[in-house]
Amino acid sequence: MQASETSKTRELSGTAAVGGPPYRAPREEFPILSRPVNGRPLVWLDTAATAQKPRRVLDAMRSFSETRYANVHRGVHTLGYAATQAYEEARLRVAQFIGASGADEVIFVRGATEAINLVAASFGRSFISSGDEIIVTELEHHSNIVPWQLLRESTGAVLKVAPIADDGTLDLVQLEAMLGSRTRLVAVTHVSNVLGTVLPIATIARMAHAVGAHLLVDGCQAVPHRFVDVQAIGADFYAFSAHKMYGPTGIGVLWGRRELLAAMPPYQGGGEMIASVTFEQTTLKHPPHRFEAGTPPIIEANGLAAACDYLTDLGLARICGHEAALRAYALEGLATVPGLRVIGAGGNHEDGRAGIISFTMDGVHPHDVATVLDGSGIAIRAGHHCAQPLMQRLSVPATARVSFGLYNTTEDVDALVAGLGEVGEVFG
Repeated sequence: MQASETSKTRELSGTAAVGGPPYRAPREEFPILSRPVNGRPLVWLDTAATAQKPRRVLDAMRSFSETRYANVHRGVHTLGYAATQAYEEARLRVAQFIGASGADEVIFVRGATEAINLVAASFGRSFISSGDEIIVTELEHHSNIVPWQLLRESTGAVLKVAPIADDGTLDLVQLEAMLGSRTRLVAVTHVSNVLGTVLPIATIARMAHAVGAHLLVDGCQAVPHRFVDVQAIGADFYAFSAHKMYGPTGIGVLWGRRELLAAMPPYQGGGEMIASVTFEQTTLKHPPHRFEAGTPPIIEANGLAAACDYLTDLGLARICGHEAALRAYALEGLATVPGLRVIGAGGNHEDGRAGIISFTMDGVHPHDVATVLDGSGIAIRAGHHCAQPLMQRLSVPATARVSFGLYNTTEDVDALVAGLGEVGEVFG
């Protein structure tokens, strides 16, 4: 790239594309990014797999552990009350972050995978029967495929797959044609973890609701990178994981409309989700506690709430603009690498995509690409990204994937492009 182009793109990457004050990438707020890897500065380009945690999240978890830790909802002692208050405040902060109508619509789970399994096991087995239809897309992560296959096997439901175009966009015409009177659930990703495709959720919701179906959205790759209002987009269920959004592992969220959750039976049985128990019968609590059997992820809930506050304070619109500019800059750089092909690209493939790019290099397996880059301290993902059906649709066994976070810079992209040049030299 010419110097003038580089300077212009650097300026874009440091400014909110939607306006507002200059965006300062807070790399220094992430302790792990200061450590070297293989003698080089760490370049973390694997945020779609898991995001690094800022001090604010780490401090919130440590502070809770050191000053207020106890089990929740059970103790009448001071620490028990303080822990319960912090846990339920965390639920409220998450509800506010995603635009829920109340904290009682937020269920804490281990991650988006468990959230989707909860809906399949509870809603699915209660309201979906033999001959009823579930629709997914070719873009889905395994976590939004396998639970519906299991439900199909246990109920006799029909699983249908909406196709994508060669550029990785969803074919809305064919999706609408597939919807019918037997459609009970449409389950789609909000943002593809492989291609960065952003689906028009509000449009899909209107289509699904027009035939009386409900909509579940896998929001793992959306909530850390763009503003999401679950009510405004028309979803009925929305699932995401904390560790994708700069929070801890071991906790995620299922949001569901209040009336739907109230009609669903529990996913698991045990303590906390009950009002009373005798050997003859059990009385269940109302949602969300009905779905949270056992000791919950208490420390992690506080970390998740801190991550929500952190993203809110930085501004999701600014983060989205920053990552979009990085993606555009990266596509320019990748175009200079001989033998590199961006997957799912076509037409104006930059428009509306999230900060995820998958690619292949002629004659080099993606795992070898990632291995050589790791030698320079650059972390990317290689493989099928838990989306084997999508790999088959794209006619590739695997891809190398770059995914941006709010802490990435144009210098990271420059390091990536230089590293890919070294890959080409190594493999001739």
